[in-house]
Amino acid sequence: MSAASPLAACLRPVRAVVFDTDGVLTDTAGLHAAAWREAFDGCLAAAGGQRPFDPVDDYLRHVDGRSRLDGAAAFLASRGLALPPGSPGDPPGTGTVAAVAARKDEVYTALLRERGAAVWPGSVRLLHALRGESVGCAAVSASRHATELLSRAGLLGLFGAVVDGNEAARLGLPGKPDPALFAEATRRLGVPPGAAAVVEDAVAGVEAGRRGGFGLVVGVDRSGAPGHAAELRRRGADVVVTDPGELLAPGAAR
Repeated sequence: MSAASPLAACLRPVRAVVFDTDGVLTDTAGLHAAAWREAFDGCLAAAGGQRPFDPVDDYLRHVDGRSRLDGAAAFLASRGLALPPGSPGDPPGTGTVAAVAARKDEVYTALLRERGAAVWPGSVRLLHALRGESVGCAAVSASRHATELLSRAGLLGLFGAVVDGNEAARLGLPGKPDPALFAEATRRLGVPPGAAAVVEDAVAGVEAGRRGGFGLVVGVDRSGAPGHAAELRRRGADVVVTDPGELLAPGAAR
Protein backbone atom coordinates (compact mmCIF):
# COMPACT_ATOMS: atom_id res chain seq x y z
CA MET A 1 0.00 0.00 0.00
CA SER A 2 1.37 3.40 -0.98
CA ALA A 3 2.59 5.94 1.56
CA ALA A 4 -0.01 8.34 0.14
CA SER A 5 -2.83 5.87 0.65
CA PRO A 6 -6.34 7.35 0.42
CA LEU A 7 -7.43 5.03 3.24
CA ALA A 8 -7.71 6.00 6.89
CA ALA A 9 -4.97 4.62 9.11
CA CYS A 10 -7.18 1.94 10.68
CA LEU A 11 -7.74 0.31 7.26
CA ARG A 12 -4.18 0.33 5.99
CA PRO A 13 -3.07 -2.92 7.69
CA VAL A 14 -5.97 -5.02 6.35
CA ARG A 15 -5.85 -7.15 3.22
CA ALA A 16 -9.60 -7.47 2.70
CA VAL A 17 -12.81 -5.71 3.69
CA VAL A 18 -16.18 -7.42 4.04
CA PHE A 19 -19.20 -5.10 3.69
CA ASP A 20 -22.71 -5.72 4.86
CA THR A 21 -25.11 -4.75 2.06
CA ASP A 22 -28.37 -3.28 3.38
CA GLY A 23 -27.73 0.01 5.13
CA VAL A 24 -24.00 0.01 4.40
CA LEU A 25 -23.85 -0.21 0.60
CA THR A 26 -27.49 0.19 -0.40
CA ASP A 27 -30.09 2.52 1.06
CA THR A 28 -32.67 -0.18 1.72
CA ALA A 29 -33.00 -0.22 5.51
CA GLY A 30 -36.13 1.94 5.32
CA LEU A 31 -37.74 -0.50 2.88
CA HIS A 32 -36.93 -3.43 5.15
CA ALA A 33 -38.35 -1.62 8.19
CA ALA A 34 -41.57 -0.74 6.36
CA ALA A 35 -41.99 -4.32 5.17
CA TRP A 36 -41.43 -5.69 8.68
CA ARG A 37 -43.99 -3.28 10.08
CA GLU A 38 -46.60 -4.42 7.58
CA ALA A 39 -45.85 -8.08 8.34
CA PHE A 40 -45.78 -7.75 12.13
CA ASP A 41 -48.69 -5.38 12.71
CA GLY A 42 -51.19 -7.99 11.53
CA CYS A 43 -49.92 -10.37 14.24
CA LEU A 44 -49.94 -7.64 16.87
CA ALA A 45 -53.49 -6.58 16.01
CA ALA A 46 -54.69 -10.17 16.27
CA ALA A 47 -53.03 -10.53 19.68
CA GLY A 48 -54.81 -7.40 20.99
CA GLY A 49 -53.36 -4.74 23.26
CA GLN A 50 -49.99 -4.74 21.50
CA ARG A 51 -48.28 -1.54 20.41
CA PRO A 52 -47.30 -1.41 16.71
CA PHE A 53 -43.86 -2.41 15.47
CA ASP A 54 -41.45 0.51 15.86
CA PRO A 55 -39.50 0.90 12.58
CA VAL A 56 -36.51 2.36 14.42
CA ASP A 57 -36.22 0.84 17.88
CA ASP A 58 -37.75 -2.59 17.20
CA TYR A 59 -36.00 -2.79 13.84
CA LEU A 60 -32.56 -2.13 15.34
CA ARG A 61 -33.11 -4.39 18.35
CA HIS A 62 -34.64 -7.44 16.77
CA VAL A 63 -34.46 -7.74 12.99
CA ASP A 64 -31.65 -5.59 11.60
CA GLY A 65 -28.97 -7.78 10.02
CA ARG A 66 -30.74 -11.06 10.76
CA SER A 67 -32.27 -13.54 8.34
CA ARG A 68 -36.01 -13.18 7.84
CA LEU A 69 -36.82 -16.25 9.93
CA ASP A 70 -34.45 -15.29 12.74
CA GLY A 71 -35.71 -11.71 12.77
CA ALA A 72 -39.36 -12.73 12.78
CA ALA A 73 -38.78 -15.20 15.61
CA ALA A 74 -36.79 -12.68 17.68
CA PHE A 75 -39.35 -9.89 17.42
CA LEU A 76 -42.39 -12.11 18.04
CA ALA A 77 -40.67 -13.60 21.10
CA SER A 78 -39.96 -10.08 22.40
CA ARG A 79 -43.73 -9.45 22.41
CA GLY A 80 -44.56 -12.83 23.96
CA LEU A 81 -46.16 -14.19 20.77
CA ALA A 82 -45.46 -17.91 20.57
CA LEU A 83 -46.34 -18.76 16.97
CA PRO A 84 -45.44 -22.21 15.63
CA PRO A 85 -42.31 -22.09 13.46
CA GLY A 86 -44.03 -23.37 10.34
CA SER A 87 -42.08 -24.42 7.25
CA PRO A 88 -40.27 -22.57 4.44
CA GLY A 89 -43.16 -23.16 2.05
CA ASP A 90 -45.77 -21.42 4.20
CA PRO A 91 -47.68 -18.73 2.25
CA PRO A 92 -47.56 -15.13 3.51
CA GLY A 93 -49.72 -14.65 6.60
CA THR A 94 -49.77 -14.42 10.39
CA GLY A 95 -50.23 -18.02 11.51
CA THR A 96 -46.59 -19.14 11.74
CA VAL A 97 -43.16 -17.55 12.01
CA ALA A 98 -42.42 -18.70 8.46
CA ALA A 99 -45.67 -17.15 7.22
CA VAL A 100 -44.80 -13.80 8.82
CA ALA A 101 -41.32 -13.95 7.25
CA ALA A 102 -42.89 -14.74 3.87
CA ARG A 103 -45.24 -11.77 4.23
CA LYS A 104 -42.30 -9.51 4.96
CA ASP A 105 -40.52 -10.68 1.81
CA GLU A 106 -43.67 -10.19 -0.25
CA VAL A 107 -44.04 -6.59 0.92
CA TYR A 108 -40.31 -5.84 0.61
CA THR A 109 -40.19 -7.15 -2.96
CA ALA A 110 -43.17 -4.98 -3.91
CA LEU A 111 -41.62 -1.88 -2.30
CA LEU A 112 -38.31 -2.53 -4.02
CA ARG A 113 -39.96 -2.77 -7.42
CA GLU A 114 -42.00 0.34 -6.74
CA ARG A 115 -39.31 2.59 -5.26
CA GLY A 116 -35.97 1.04 -6.20
CA ALA A 117 -32.89 1.37 -4.00
CA ALA A 118 -30.10 3.92 -4.07
CA VAL A 119 -26.48 3.33 -3.05
CA TRP A 120 -24.58 5.36 -0.47
CA PRO A 121 -22.03 7.59 -2.27
CA GLY A 122 -19.50 7.45 0.58
CA SER A 123 -19.49 3.67 0.46
CA VAL A 124 -18.94 3.72 -3.30
CA ARG A 125 -15.99 6.09 -2.92
CA LEU A 126 -14.48 3.80 -0.31
CA LEU A 127 -14.94 0.75 -2.53
CA HIS A 128 -13.08 2.43 -5.39
CA ALA A 129 -10.29 3.52 -3.05
CA LEU A 130 -9.90 -0.04 -1.74
CA ARG A 131 -9.82 -1.38 -5.28
CA GLY A 132 -7.12 1.15 -6.15
CA GLU A 133 -5.04 -0.10 -3.21
CA SER A 134 -5.53 -3.78 -4.22
CA VAL A 135 -7.54 -4.56 -1.09
CA GLY A 136 -9.98 -7.41 -1.69
CA CYS A 137 -13.66 -6.64 -1.09
CA ALA A 138 -16.63 -8.88 -0.41
CA ALA A 139 -20.32 -8.19 0.22
CA VAL A 140 -22.51 -10.22 2.55
CA SER A 141 -26.20 -10.10 3.35
CA ALA A 142 -28.90 -12.20 4.95
CA SER A 143 -31.17 -11.02 2.11
CA ARG A 144 -31.77 -13.16 -0.97
CA HIS A 145 -32.08 -9.93 -3.00
CA ALA A 146 -28.56 -8.63 -2.30
CA THR A 147 -26.77 -9.86 -5.44
CA GLU A 148 -29.56 -8.51 -7.64
CA LEU A 149 -29.39 -5.15 -5.86
CA LEU A 150 -25.62 -4.88 -6.27
CA SER A 151 -25.90 -5.81 -9.94
CA ARG A 152 -28.59 -3.18 -10.59
CA ALA A 153 -26.47 -0.59 -8.80
CA GLY A 154 -23.44 -1.37 -10.98
CA LEU A 155 -21.37 -2.41 -7.96
CA LEU A 156 -21.17 -6.18 -8.41
CA GLY A 157 -17.90 -6.00 -10.34
CA LEU A 158 -16.16 -4.33 -7.39
CA PHE A 159 -16.45 -7.45 -5.26
CA GLY A 160 -14.31 -10.54 -5.32
CA ALA A 161 -17.01 -12.45 -3.46
CA VAL A 162 -20.69 -12.07 -2.59
CA VAL A 163 -22.35 -14.24 0.04
CA ASP A 164 -26.07 -13.48 0.12
CA GLY A 165 -29.12 -15.19 1.57
CA ASN A 166 -29.31 -17.60 -1.35
CA GLU A 167 -25.74 -18.73 -0.77
CA ALA A 168 -26.31 -18.96 2.98
CA ALA A 169 -29.30 -21.25 2.40
CA ARG A 170 -27.42 -23.37 -0.13
CA LEU A 171 -24.46 -23.85 2.21
CA GLY A 172 -26.53 -24.12 5.40
CA LEU A 173 -24.77 -21.15 6.99
CA PRO A 174 -26.28 -19.84 10.25
CA GLY A 175 -27.25 -16.18 10.37
CA LYS A 176 -25.69 -13.32 12.31
CA PRO A 177 -24.54 -12.94 15.07
CA ASP A 178 -22.82 -16.18 14.01
CA PRO A 179 -19.79 -15.15 11.92
CA ALA A 180 -20.32 -17.82 9.25
CA LEU A 181 -21.32 -15.38 6.46
CA PHE A 182 -18.23 -13.25 7.03
CA ALA A 183 -15.95 -16.27 7.37
CA GLU A 184 -17.20 -17.67 4.06
CA ALA A 185 -16.56 -14.32 2.38
CA THR A 186 -12.95 -14.12 3.56
CA ARG A 187 -12.42 -17.78 2.65
CA ARG A 188 -13.44 -16.95 -0.90
CA LEU A 189 -11.07 -13.97 -0.93
CA GLY A 190 -8.23 -16.15 0.38
CA VAL A 191 -7.60 -13.91 3.40
CA PRO A 192 -7.80 -14.99 7.08
CA PRO A 193 -10.32 -13.08 9.23
CA GLY A 194 -7.55 -11.61 11.36
CA ALA A 195 -6.22 -9.78 8.29
CA ALA A 196 -9.64 -8.48 7.26
CA ALA A 197 -12.11 -5.80 8.30
CA VAL A 198 -15.91 -5.97 8.63
CA VAL A 199 -18.10 -2.93 7.93
CA GLU A 200 -21.57 -3.36 9.47
CA ASP A 201 -24.52 -1.24 10.58
CA ALA A 202 -26.39 -3.94 12.51
CA VAL A 203 -25.64 -4.87 16.10
CA ALA A 204 -25.89 -8.55 15.17
CA GLY A 205 -23.39 -8.03 12.36
CA VAL A 206 -20.90 -6.18 14.55
CA GLU A 207 -21.13 -8.98 17.09
CA ALA A 208 -20.53 -11.51 14.30
CA GLY A 209 -17.39 -9.65 13.23
CA ARG A 210 -16.06 -9.68 16.77
CA ARG A 211 -16.91 -13.36 17.31
CA GLY A 212 -15.21 -14.21 14.03
CA GLY A 213 -11.89 -12.73 15.12
CA PHE A 214 -11.73 -10.06 12.43
CA GLY A 215 -8.82 -7.67 12.64
CA LEU A 216 -11.02 -4.58 12.47
CA VAL A 217 -14.76 -4.21 13.07
CA VAL A 218 -16.32 -0.96 11.86
CA GLY A 219 -19.82 -0.03 13.00
CA VAL A 220 -21.91 2.26 10.80
CA ASP A 221 -24.54 4.31 12.62
CA ARG A 222 -26.78 6.02 10.09
CA SER A 223 -29.81 5.80 12.38
CA GLY A 224 -29.05 8.62 14.79
CA ALA A 225 -31.02 6.61 17.36
CA PRO A 226 -29.98 7.42 20.95
CA GLY A 227 -27.47 4.94 22.26
CA HIS A 228 -27.07 3.00 19.01
CA ALA A 229 -23.44 4.02 18.44
CA ALA A 230 -22.64 3.06 22.03
CA GLU A 231 -24.37 -0.30 21.54
CA LEU A 232 -22.30 -0.96 18.41
CA ARG A 233 -19.15 -0.32 20.42
CA ARG A 234 -20.36 -2.49 23.28
CA ARG A 235 -20.97 -5.39 20.89
CA GLY A 236 -17.48 -5.15 19.47
CA ALA A 237 -17.01 -2.26 17.03
CA ASP A 238 -13.47 -0.86 17.11
CA VAL A 239 -14.58 2.24 15.21
CA VAL A 240 -18.04 3.76 14.66
CA VAL A 241 -18.73 6.09 11.73
CA THR A 242 -21.89 7.65 10.34
CA ASP A 243 -20.83 6.77 6.79
CA PRO A 244 -18.09 4.50 5.38
CA GLY A 245 -16.76 7.48 3.44
CA GLU A 246 -15.28 8.60 6.75
CA LEU A 247 -12.79 5.73 6.36
CA LEU A 248 -11.03 7.71 3.65
CA ALA A 249 -7.93 9.60 4.77
CA PRO A 250 -8.12 13.36 5.25
CA GLY A 251 -7.44 14.97 1.90
CA ALA A 252 -8.50 11.90 -0.10
CA ALA A 253 -10.91 12.55 -2.96
CA ARG A 254 -14.43 12.80 -1.56
